[in-house]
Amino acid sequence: MSEPKNLFDYTKISDDCIKCGKCIPVCTIHNVNADEVTSPRGFIDLLGAHKRGELELDRTAKDIFESCFLCTNCVDVCPNSLPTDMVIEEVRKEIADKYGIAWFKKLFFFLLRHRTIMDIASKLGYVFKSCAVKTDEKRGGLIPRFNLPIIKKDRLLPSMASTSVLNSYPENIDHGGKGRVAIFIGCLANYNYTGIGHGLVKILKELQIDVFFAKDQKCCAAPAYFTGDFRTVEVLAKQNIEYFESFIDDVDAIIIPEATCSAMIKHDWAVFFRNRGEEEWAQRAEKLNEKIFMATEWLANHTNLSEILKEKGVKSDLLVTYHDPCHARKVQGVYKEPRNLLQQTYQLKEMSDPNRCCGFGGVTIQTEKFHLAEAAGKPKAAMIDETGADVVAAECSACRMQLGNALYQADSKAIFKNPIELIAEALDK
Repeated sequence: MSEPKNLFDYTKISDDCIKCGKCIPVCTIHNVNADEVTSPRGFIDLLGAHKRGELELDRTAKDIFESCFLCTNCVDVCPNSLPTDMVIEEVRKEIADKYGIAWFKKLFFFLLRHRTIMDIASKLGYVFKSCAVKTDEKRGGLIPRFNLPIIKKDRLLPSMASTSVLNSYPENIDHGGKGRVAIFIGCLANYNYTGIGHGLVKILKELQIDVFFAKDQKCCAAPAYFTGDFRTVEVLAKQNIEYFESFIDDVDAIIIPEATCSAMIKHDWAVFFRNRGEEEWAQRAEKLNEKIFMATEWLANHTNLSEILKEKGVKSDLLVTYHDPCHARKVQGVYKEPRNLLQQTYQLKEMSDPNRCCGFGGVTIQTEKFHLAEAAGKPKAAMIDETGADVVAAECSACRMQLGNALYQADSKAIFKNPIELIAEALDK
């Protein structure tokens, strides 16, 4: 694998930072750890010093660079549009090369690279889950009965399904032929939050749109990318690109009900390859983007689903508030579409800051630095409760995992659902 090109010259980016401070009030890690070094301009300064040979990547620097949530809030407000998130992703590769990757992350990324083994592991987890966890029926999650490696007890975790979404359907589903779409389901929706996939199939059936379940799809590689395991990113991205190219001309779109997966595929794959000097792969990834959409984005803009929901004339008693996943609104500009669809059936009430990051932050934050995720989640849970909502919706299972636990810890009445699930429920009324 070739080294990054000069796009991420840490010194140049450090020099281009005008230290205006606009990034600090919106920075997720700075809001829970108010230290200049854990702020976007602090990260950039340190990276510049590292490039100049003035800062060694010791364990203190490792700890600092691994504390960023990669929420992209800083990029959103920066007057120079400095790619702070991406330079941190690059330095995490250096950190991984120097210090290695923890055994449990290596195991997780191995499973993501080998779906058949992941299927077996998921099935075993479902069968034996009662030995280690109890089920929270209200929230559809699991709570450890005792401390597990990395995971502490009394924390709400994603549920486990007896059968994954990809293994629940044939490869091709005929719904009437008014169109044909491929579904990229995402790992959490495939193995844990399976109601998303089942709901999406129900919606497409209502629209009489045929489904191609892309059975050979791999993980989008986002967990590995944010951790610095670039070899896993290269393998998974290239396998997916070649597979997508084999059927892209036979479908109207590839729809993804997951913000992080969609952002990784539509944005980060091309960036990753371009920074490795692999321009051909970057262009192949970008060519696919013409037909890749977040699910609500495509359903709102390319079908008559909104009209169908409106014609039903059924208004639910549920009060819903919408949380904007960082990878949806900031990276892809998707935020109007899910609201447009939901408001046809549900009462919507905006929270005071729907754009505030929930604090998921990736594998490292959720395991080794979970105290930071907890601190970021508490104010978001309080914000949701202030609306009086029965449900908080977001098209992102990472946000679901994070906010589900934050709401559980706050003993909130609100539960979390993907907008796809809510729309599918509305079609049943």
